[in-house]
Amino acid sequence: MKKSSQRSLVVETIELDDVPEILSLLPASNPLLWWRKGAGMVGLGHTLTLEFTGANRITDAATAWHELATAADVTDPLEIPGTGLIAFGAISFSDRSQVASVLVIPRVVIGRRDGHGWITRIRFADEAATTGMIPVIRQGSSARANVGTTAAQDLSDARSALPAVTRVEHAANVKLSPGQQSEAGFLAAVDEAISRIRNDGVSKIVMARDLVGHLQAEDDIRATIVTLAQSYPDCWTYSVDGLIGSSPETLVSVHHNRMDARVLAGTASRGIDSASDLESAADLASSTKDLDEHGFAVRSVVEALAPFTSHLTTSDGPFTLKLPNLWHLATDIAAALTQGSTSLDLVQALHPTAAVAGTPTAAAVAIIAELEPFDRGRYAGPVGWIGADGDGEWAIALRCAQVTGSTITAYAGCGIVADSVAETELNETFMKFRPIIDALS
Repeated sequence: MKKSSQRSLVVETIELDDVPEILSLLPASNPLLWWRKGAGMVGLGHTLTLEFTGANRITDAATAWHELATAADVTDPLEIPGTGLIAFGAISFSDRSQVASVLVIPRVVIGRRDGHGWITRIRFADEAATTGMIPVIRQGSSARANVGTTAAQDLSDARSALPAVTRVEHAANVKLSPGQQSEAGFLAAVDEAISRIRNDGVSKIVMARDLVGHLQAEDDIRATIVTLAQSYPDCWTYSVDGLIGSSPETLVSVHHNRMDARVLAGTASRGIDSASDLESAADLASSTKDLDEHGFAVRSVVEALAPFTSHLTTSDGPFTLKLPNLWHLATDIAAALTQGSTSLDLVQALHPTAAVAGTPTAAAVAIIAELEPFDRGRYAGPVGWIGADGDGEWAIALRCAQVTGSTITAYAGCGIVADSVAETELNETFMKFRPIIDALS
């Protein structure tokens, strides 16, 4: 684990009566975003990044975050999810990954949820505060910006304390091509995975492939992020340390000792008209192969969560979840948590789920490392945010791409079981690449 600083933080949150359009506030450099159904947060600027690697990366992150949050001086009169001290996080899939897992704390967070808007400023305690109040972005009608009982005042001069927000001048237009895993290589890997399942006692293995493209100097990735958010409003759209995407799968959401999760496994394409669309959903709901794959994923989540709750409920059987480009089998899970369990504690227990690794997990992960010729990085890892109290929301980084310098790498994978067909799984990856490919076009 590498820490950027040991200094303590001062955090101030205030309510905004008039919240700016969140997606329009994405900064040109290192945008931070967590967004779904018109609610979430954007992070501006940079205060601190914590990096973690190795087998203990998630527990190390939980420990470091607890220490940092405990030492912080936090003013948060709202105390709703996303206010106060938060960090945006992205965690690598494998403990052997060369890509660091990160918790990123911005300078300013602007958010909106459940009819409330807010702005949070985060600084080091040994930095001089530029004002006793938090800078406000003014758009149209006035915004209220009080800390405690401090009277409202004109803060227009304080806008310079916010990182500059610029317009998108040139949307990215990137052609993605096969990366380290070619289509032929993927077909061969899936056939080998099927052989291992039939002969080695493994029930499910998730195999992935990658696509690679290159950004031009003038390309602005913010347009891609906004397109994802607008095209997939029911998904978690995220941007953390170059990892961007829109994930349909909630790994875990923790608020006030309540936990929710959504498990997705089993996929079918949307139909070309209403009749064929309904037929596709019905076929998925009755598919033995997809139901088996889904069952492995649900059981892995339920077993991982059992130590954290005395009462856990699931939706009555899997239901079909409709997304703009495909159908999924889905199961919702909810539980009351034992006292003191944080979102990162549950992330540690859950990751990797059978939905992104396989069953049994250890054997599947070992086979993935053997058959996939690339480091997944943060693909299929947890992505989300954590608050000072340990609550937070985490998705699985799916339908995603990692931007590193001028290179952008997209990933898509499929759950392989005994009766999988390699060509069918390859076609499924085309469907799962669609959100990123369309957003980059």
